[in-house]
Amino acid sequence: MPSDSKPDKTDPTLPPAEKVKDVSNQATMAMELPFVLVAAVVVGGLIGYFLDRWLHTKPWLLILFGGIGFYAGVRDVLRRLSGSGDGTKRG
Repeated sequence: MPSDSKPDKTDPTLPPAEKVKDVSNQATMAMELPFVLVAAVVVGGLIGYFLDRWLHTKPWLLILFGGIGFYAGVRDVLRRLSGSGDGTKRG
């Protein structure tokens, strides 16, 4: 037993750096995904709203572009959950 009171570097109660990094990445993604989904719907809806006002086609383009925004948001969320986005799956 060492005579000094320094903590041992191989203490099994401390989590490894990789585990902490993975949990941090998961928490970051969990906080980011709702904003990605809502932002896509809002952007699509706003584009449709302004096109409706310009072309006097209320509410058809709002509904169309809002639906496209919803589709794009869900697709982006699923892409972010399934992998890193470069076509490779997480292992």
